[in-house]
Amino acid sequence: MSILTIDSGTTNTRSSIWKNGVPWCQATRQVGVRDTAVTGNKTVLQNGVRDTIAAVLHRAGLGISDVSLVLASGMITSNVGLFELAHLPAPAGVNELAAGMQQALLPQVCEKPIWFVPGVRNQVENIGLHNCEAMDMMRGEEAETMGLVERMQIAEPTVIALPGSHSKFVHLDAQQRIVSCVTTLSGELLHVITHNTILADSLRSDFADRIDAEMLLAGARSASSIGLGRACFTVRTLGQFTIYDRNARANFLLGAVLGADLLTLKNSSALRMSPETRFIVTGKPTLRHALSLLVSNDDFFSGTVSTVSDDEQDNLAGYGAIRLARARGLLDATRA
Repeated sequence: MSILTIDSGTTNTRSSIWKNGVPWCQATRQVGVRDTAVTGNKTVLQNGVRDTIAAVLHRAGLGISDVSLVLASGMITSNVGLFELAHLPAPAGVNELAAGMQQALLPQVCEKPIWFVPGVRNQVENIGLHNCEAMDMMRGEEAETMGLVERMQIAEPTVIALPGSHSKFVHLDAQQRIVSCVTTLSGELLHVITHNTILADSLRSDFADRIDAEMLLAGARSASSIGLGRACFTVRTLGQFTIYDRNARANFLLGAVLGADLLTLKNSSALRMSPETRFIVTGKPTLRHALSLLVSNDDFFSGTVSTVSDDEQDNLAGYGAIRLARARGLLDATRA
């Protein structure tokens, strides 16, 4: 049985062919909903998704008629995506997400109908200044989360960190339902600060290439005590008046930015995590290592801290979408 999954986000789209529950081949394009937001129409996104589908089918030596099921998750279900789906209110687990999937035929993208996975939002009503910080939402991370729950056999309250351009922290209850999430712009901030501020000279417009624990922790402490803006400028001071090398300075900045995320985890009304909650970190190796080190060295967090391997997080969105399709009864659990 061949399954086609589409994971389309803000800037990138990936289509994958799966056989017997294993990703067989994939194709990626730098196209996402940002293109719709910039151009004001969906043509670029439609063409990009269609191209990834054509490319992965060509690599697999298949035609679309050979595909039994097409699944999609991510920002593709947003108002600037290709098929808008309302967020499901938390709590939402496998059963709720599976029930919320909807099918649509988009002939300009794919000749077969596509099943779309809905996003999830925090349960906050009558939003105003008094409670807007408690609201948050996700599109795509819900599929990744459900995939990770199965792969890692998560069976206790857990916070899953999904660092990226928009870093997402997803709170699961004991029934493995998403009960809340919180988002920060840490990835975008790190990119902008590194490349587009006066610190570009001190950092040579590059990120940390290996973890320096002392500098990482120092950056986090600095952001916590004097604020992110001042901590960032300290990077320039370190470059002008000390012997710390470029990688050390980049670690200080990384610690400052991620340290601000730790403040969010401790204080945000959107997440409300308990200190003893298990903490699992995904993402690129440097970010995984950095965030797990910061959490492990912060007295607030007393639960188990673990990182996800490259294999465990490979194609999580597609894996999670297939898990939801199985729960919906869209495929034979013994063959997918």
